Formats: sequence, structure tokens, C-alpha cells
Amino acid sequence: MPELPEVEVVRRGLAQRVTDRTITAVRVHHPRAVRRHEAGPADLTARLLGSAITGTGRRGKYLWLTLGDTVESSSALVVHLGMSGQMLLGDVPNDNHLRIAALLDDGTTLSFVDQRTFGGWMIAEMVTVDGTDVPMPVAHIARDPLDPRFDRDSVVTVLRHKHSEIKRQLLNQAVVSGVGNIYADEALWRAKVNGARLASGLPRRKLAELLDAAAAVMTDALDEGGTSFDSLYVNVNGESGYFDRSLDAYGRAGEPCRRCGAVMRREKFMNRSSFYCPRCQPRPRA
Repeated sequence: MPELPEVEVVRRGLAQRVTDRTITAVRVHHPRAVRRHEAGPADLTARLLGSAITGTGRRGKYLWLTLGDTVESSSALVVHLGMSGQMLLGDVPNDNHLRIAALLDDGTTLSFVDQRTFGGWMIAEMVTVDGTDVPMPVAHIARDPLDPRFDRDSVVTVLRHKHSEIKRQLLNQAVVSGVGNIYADEALWRAKVNGARLASGLPRRKLAELLDAAAAVMTDALDEGGTSFDSLYVNVNGESGYFDRSLDAYGRAGEPCRRCGAVMRREKFMNRSSFYCPRCQPRPRA
């Protein structure tokens, strides 16, 4: 699933091209793409027709377009990218995986392409959480490290009370959002922390350093268009990111650590993989 940098790249591309545009036509090509919109595809289509896109938003890995005109001003089109969802502007090279298409008043086509059909669109009401307006399905999601109102010290306090692995907590979107498996491994490597260590056993200073590392690595990834290992993640123009060339931990099992030279290791974790340096990031003692 795309993580914060990849979703933010998509949001920025949409913000530049679709803000203040009006939706003039909508076609749902696959019902699974609107399964989260409980009222069904006909209702979603009717509510989008004639509506203006007044802005874009993101929290963690969640993306949305705020809507106006014929749709209530307090509504948003929430986009769930899933494992392979793409928001593309212009012609779609291969429409075999086209799930939803919307035509804008300037003639631009906004397409939702999703090979694995885990993602989709839904319309949701906006609610205010901690002084910020977010769609209802996003209300439970914590702020992410790149949010200007992210309170690092408060998150450190929460982590100090979590008696479970620190990597598990980095992936807990109710604690800190936007961090997925790739950037968790990268942040842990930068902070020299093994993901199997208990969050409650780490000092506040080290937890703060880890959160800072997460913010730094995701900022670096954002500058390079995100991380693409295949064609499933692309920006709105269909272009891949290239931060995969700069990864220090993820996917580097058997290669030398770029900091100390030790051979990087891979271990199973939550049906995924964790990559770490056994010298820089020693496992906790049994």
C-alpha cells in the first residue's frame, strides 16, 4: 500500500490540476471500486455530477477531494488507493484496470485505475477533529509526522505506555499515521533501533529521535517522488518515484550496511518483512 510520501505526491498533483474544476460526467466501470460508498454507484455518480472540487486533503495515507456546489460544502470524495490504486489525469494507456472515470469541465479526464481492486471512492461528510476538518472515515486516524500540528512529545508519551514492539506501534495509524513497512524500517535504521524492542522500554529521547527520523526519511522520499518497486505506484502523470535507490534498510537483506558494513538481515514480521542491521540495531535480549 502506498505510504505517506506516495499519497502526498498524488495529492499535490491533483491539487495543481483539479482544484476549482467541476465534474461534468462520471462512469463507474467496476462496482468494487465504490463498495465503501454504501448508497451504491448510482448515488455516488449523482452526487458527484455538477459538483466543484474546492480543494484536496490528506492525513497519513488517506486522500480526499473537498466538494462544493451541488454537493454539500461539508462533503469530500475520499480516495482509498489500496494496494495498487492510481489517480491518473489524461489518457489511460491500458484501460483493462480502469474502475472509475470522471470528466472535468476543462476536458480533463480523472481516472481511478486499480489492478487489484482493493481501493475505491466514497463520499463522506466532513467532521472537525482537534480543530481540523477531515472526512468521517478518517476521524480516527492520528496526525502524521509531516502535519504542521503533529505533537511529537504527545506521541512519545503515548508510545511510552505501549508494551509492544516499537515497529508495531509505528504502523499503528491510531498512534502515528502515514508510516508503513518501508518507512518504518528506514526510520528504525536511521535511529539505530531494532523494531522488536518494546516501545515502553525506549527512553523518551530515543523515541523522539525515531519520530524525527520518520519525518526526515519521508521528507526525503517526497523530494524524490516516493518509492516505486513496480508500475503499481505512479503519480497523476503515470510517472514512478525513485526513492527506492536511496533506501538504507528495506529490501537490502544480504547487502552491507551503509553505516557499519555488517550484513543486513531480513526477518518475518506481521506477515511482512523487517530489514535491519544486526550491529547498528541489535535485537533485544530474550
